[in-house]
Amino acid sequence: MKVILKSDVKKLGRAGDLVEVSDGYARNFLLPRGLADEATTGKVAELKERQRSQKLKEAKLREGAQEAKARLQGKVIRVAATGGESGKLFGSVTSAQIAEALLEQHQVEVDKRDVKTSEPIKQPGSHPVTLRLHPGVQVEMVLQVDVQND
Repeated sequence: MKVILKSDVKKLGRAGDLVEVSDGYARNFLLPRGLADEATTGKVAELKERQRSQKLKEAKLREGAQEAKARLQGKVIRVAATGGESGKLFGSVTSAQIAEALLEQHQVEVDKRDVKTSEPIKQPGSHPVTLRLHPGVQVEMVLQVDVQND
């Protein structure tokens, strides 16, 4: 029997997959628990349309990320951090601060989890930063940290 999985099933497939299973497994386990639907012609056509629209949406997001990468390549992000007389920072520059500065200065929104630094930024000056704009699309930028004295 062919079924369309509604959620991930271990050792069988992911949500949205069309899989062939034994009739008993489908009737006694998958269907009663709401893990799958029987694959009728209408539901299979609906699944294919959903997959097609998902691919189009994914391509559009990837294209937007490529455009943002082209705009950001070689640019500098400036962040002002508080520091003492000696020029050392009080604490470190966080990825959230970097993401906020990127949005403010270059109008590109990036989640703080997608900002990667090679090490914690605790010194003023230039630091390399990698931004993940989309899976498979990354851009290298320079972070310029300036010290504000209190």
